[in-house]
Amino acid sequence: MDILHLVDRLEELFNESRAVPFTRNVVVDEDKMLDLIDQMRVTIPEEVKKSQQLVSQRDRILAQAQEEANRIVQLAREKADQMVEREAIVKSAQNRAEQILAQARNDAAATRHDADDYVIDSLQGLDAEITRLGTQVRNGLRKLEEERLHASQPGSAVKEPPVEPESDLEEEK
Repeated sequence: MDILHLVDRLEELFNESRAVPFTRNVVVDEDKMLDLIDQMRVTIPEEVKKSQQLVSQRDRILAQAQEEANRIVQLAREKADQMVEREAIVKSAQNRAEQILAQARNDAAATRHDADDYVIDSLQGLDAEITRLGTQVRNGLRKLEEERLHASQPGSAVKEPPVEPESDLEEEK
């Protein structure tokens, strides 16, 4: 399940919650909230696996770029060896081989840089999403703890909301 979908469901649960009169607090269905938290615990490692796949993809691209660079260098060396007969031709071939080698190194460095940027952007997005979700969960838990504390204090008159039928929970599964 997509983590963003779970976040949307968490927000829906919050929006469907009943407000406690004269406060900024809401009453949240505990079973639904715990179900969403469990689903998030399962989904977040999947998102981490995706980021690990991105890293391995980057490594594969780097290896391909290095192979290509090695192949180009080898081809340049072979060409230079064939032209050893004449000094001017040899010098020209050596210059060309150095240019090809420099270009291959530049291409490999650019590919490595692009792959690193892509992985960094992906991981930063995932980190921001995980941080945002963690904040939302902590805020929800804090509000629930505040409500529980407020409800357990003597003289507090918090009216219990009516119990909703279990059919909503079964339909979501």
